[in-house]
Amino acid sequence: MKGKNIGIFGGSFNPVHLGHRIAAADAVESLKLDRLYWVPAACSPLKVGASMASAEHRCAMVALAIAGDRRMALCRWEMRRTGPSYTIDTIRHFRRVRPDASLWLVLGGDSLRDLHRWYEIRELLRQCRLAIIGRPGHAVRWPSARLPAPDPPPVVVPGHAVGISSTEIRRRLAEGRSIRYLVPSAVADYIRRHRLYI
Repeated sequence: MKGKNIGIFGGSFNPVHLGHRIAAADAVESLKLDRLYWVPAACSPLKVGASMASAEHRCAMVALAIAGDRRMALCRWEMRRTGPSYTIDTIRHFRRVRPDASLWLVLGGDSLRDLHRWYEIRELLRQCRLAIIGRPGHAVRWPSARLPAPDPPPVVVPGHAVGISSTEIRRRLAEGRSIRYLVPSAVADYIRRHRLYI
């Protein structure tokens, strides 16, 4: 694994959708990643009040979403921990197991507005590079008034404009509406089989 260019793509993935998959593919190609690890959060400290599927269900859906793409892998490390899922702990884990790798933390542009609230954020910015993927309706703007920009600065990944959100998908499911074309078909089948978000 020496010299690998590795990306870490964390999130609730509640549920994973085609926007996630497209953003991940954009990051892999733009950053020339050897592997992109999807890291579902077991217990996100900043996601309170959402209807959250279990960690096991969310991991299973991610595995289905990326099946067959050898550039991507599911990392269950946060699921084996207790307590809140802090990104700095995940980055330290990758630093231990991939000491020679170049680490990229892949984030949606909307994550920047709360970045100053992340646990040990200054240390996190020293441990890895940031790659920011823009989302429709969210300008890629560094919150400079609250947090000094890292050096080297984040890389903006030119992504596709895909206006799909997990919140919208959960709402549609609760209302009995279709999620066809919003999530991979295998994920839609899984959600239906396990009666999630209804």
